[in-house]
Amino acid sequence: MISFNNTEIAFKEKSNKDLKQAKLLFKLVGSPFLVKIGKAMTLLALKLRLPIQGLIKRTIFRQFCGGENIKECAGRVQELKDSGIGAILDYSIEGKTAEVDFNATVDEIIDTLIADEGNKAIPFAVFKVTGISRFGLLEKINDANTELSELEKAELARLMERIEKLAKKSFDTKTPLFFDAEETWIQDGIDRITYALMEKYNKEKAIIYNTLQIYRHDRLEHLKKQTEIAKAAGYKLGIKLVRGAYMEKERDRAEDNKYPSPIQPNKKATDKDFDDALRFMIDHLDSISFCAGSHNEESNTLLTQLMQKKGIAEDDPRVYFAQLLGMSDHITYNLAHANYNVAKYVPYGPISEVMPYLLRRADENTSVAGQISRELSLILQETKRRKAKKK
Repeated sequence: MISFNNTEIAFKEKSNKDLKQAKLLFKLVGSPFLVKIGKAMTLLALKLRLPIQGLIKRTIFRQFCGGENIKECAGRVQELKDSGIGAILDYSIEGKTAEVDFNATVDEIIDTLIADEGNKAIPFAVFKVTGISRFGLLEKINDANTELSELEKAELARLMERIEKLAKKSFDTKTPLFFDAEETWIQDGIDRITYALMEKYNKEKAIIYNTLQIYRHDRLEHLKKQTEIAKAAGYKLGIKLVRGAYMEKERDRAEDNKYPSPIQPNKKATDKDFDDALRFMIDHLDSISFCAGSHNEESNTLLTQLMQKKGIAEDDPRVYFAQLLGMSDHITYNLAHANYNVAKYVPYGPISEVMPYLLRRADENTSVAGQISRELSLILQETKRRKAKKK
């Protein structure tokens, strides 16, 4: 049975200075008050063009991001590879609205696919449809029966050209491509696009992956339904499974618009569906390839146990584990040490452009007190171990 308590393995790539800095960062993001003040001051400083980017790059950016461009990520990718861990390059630019920006983002994702080609250190590529499309268009097409204007039809055609370009490059380079999950009021349209591409490109193996956010109460049944559809149509289902990232926004919108919340009633229900989804996918591994994106020790342990019970090799290419860069190293490195397929999401991009991602990480961390406590306790445990070893 795998253990996630071995801090020597978890932090073998971290210097004492790295551990000290990580300890300070997690203490800061563990305080909602400090995060609130820090966010406001950072945004104001960037708006006023104050020279704080160097400080950001040496601290929170260094902890959670690989670099400002693909070239800067190379060192981090190699470090992970040396420990048997893959890197998923994630161009974390948000909030663009112009077609010229959408096309530039597509070109950047193409560059990550080229970097991935034949490179076992980079097992997947990833993108958000909202990074290459106007949000309002995605809202409009969420209902398949909505009538579009001629201008909107042309806009949709351009979006589909961009998506097809990415999907084909993914297929040609044999690099699986994750479609990241979005808010419920645009996700149905994205689901239809993603599954249509699976039917086209996933005949022999999973190349196109959809992301399911299990904090939605309907996603487990959705997974089961799509599995049957894929089997009947003769293609492989590609799934990235996560708990999710838009919970508060979803609940607030449902309340404001007076419709039933799409969110699970509590964390226990989310955890149950996540683990049940793991069980289901392992039972249908002939039809599904998946990546379990989780910082939950119990779920990661369960997946290793399910694989052992079914006689599935640790390095079976149909099963991957994944965590975010800068978090849960005790899970990632111990999984890699036990020869499981595991990868880190490596966000990158210009500091000013990646700030929304970094601030969201800070918000999420303050809302998961147990996660921060666990990170800190492991860092302190490793610091103590190193001091004892010196004596």
